[in-house]
Amino acid sequence: MFRSLLLSLILTVTPLAVHAAAPAETALADLPNVSFPAPHRVASGRLQADDVAALQRAGIKQVIDLSVDSETPRFDEAAAMRAAGIDYHNLPIHGAADLTRNNVVQFDRLLHQAGTQETLVHCASSNRVGAMIALRAALIDGKSTEAALAEGRRWGMKSLEPAVRERLQAWSGNPQHGRQEQSLPASGGTTP
Repeated sequence: MFRSLLLSLILTVTPLAVHAAAPAETALADLPNVSFPAPHRVASGRLQADDVAALQRAGIKQVIDLSVDSETPRFDEAAAMRAAGIDYHNLPIHGAADLTRNNVVQFDRLLHQAGTQETLVHCASSNRVGAMIALRAALIDGKSTEAALAEGRRWGMKSLEPAVRERLQAWSGNPQHGRQEQSLPASGGTTP
């Protein structure tokens, strides 16, 4: 009797748990290069004005935009997000030159401030998102170069990988291991 009741409960609850996660993935399926690499986190490419409603349906509460305003001259993303009740933060990363320790620390603070709120992190293609995640994984979380690069790839890093690898090796002073030897002031730690 207990087993059949337990089985019945499992069969009833499991589809509900799967269904609960599906709306965000369904609502955001049309975003370019979208991925769901960590709990409460979505990575994607460039947003358009018609994506704002999808973000609302998906329950996104924060947007961290790593693109430069000049990339989207016809779309005031900050105003659109604020009008939709979504917190908006811009940390412009133009390219490899902006992959700095200071920007990694600022990025970590933004992720930490988002806490467990549903947060979308984006740039034009998710390449800069993955690059910043990789740098953060090494500098803040202390991951090895290879582990940090793998994490960055999960978040969308592609063409910036050589620049990220170069920075990690230079910053660590150890091209073999690529680990950061002196810690940076961190606000968040492991939760992206």
